[in-house]
Amino acid sequence: MTWQSAPSRSAPLSRLDRLPPVSRLLVTIGLGLARWQSRKRTRLSLARLDDHLLRDIGMAPVTRDSEVAKPFWRA
Repeated sequence: MTWQSAPSRSAPLSRLDRLPPVSRLLVTIGLGLARWQSRKRTRLSLARLDDHLLRDIGMAPVTRDSEVAKPFWRA
């Protein structure tokens, strides 16, 4: 059995070039929506952390508050 490294994240995106334009657009929109949903979910989880857990991950409460205040479409 041979060891294989995990495929890079850009590998599937490079295959977008082979898709028809409309399909490429729909895939790009879907990936964008998934990214936004992930940001929203992550920020909601971050908002629930208390100060003790924030210290564990090395984040100040003020940093958490500024991150949680961002809209989901901003990185």
